[in-house]
Amino acid sequence: MAEFLEILMIVSFGVSWPMNLMKALRSRTTKGMSLPFYCLIFFGYICGIVSKFVNKTYMAQFSEKWYVLIFYFFNLIMVGAIIIVYFRNKQLDKAAREQ
Repeated sequence: MAEFLEILMIVSFGVSWPMNLMKALRSRTTKGMSLPFYCLIFFGYICGIVSKFVNKTYMAQFSEKWYVLIFYFFNLIMVGAIIIVYFRNKQLDKAAREQ
């Protein structure tokens, strides 16, 4: 049951991050974005991934439960993309101020 709930949590975030990414791409501004927040979430996903690899019970059953890591990596990639977009939007904000 705990693993099922973990998967639901990761999938819920997995649905949310692409929506957040699209909003950030369309807005073309850093207003409403928080780099420290995204970096903390990115770090959290790295910790979650590492926790799976150091968990002996999980690794013993890895051939049956490998799919959980896919969701962690997907979310990590999405948050990484949002961080990249943040810096793009920051440049766009700077260019708009200079005009």
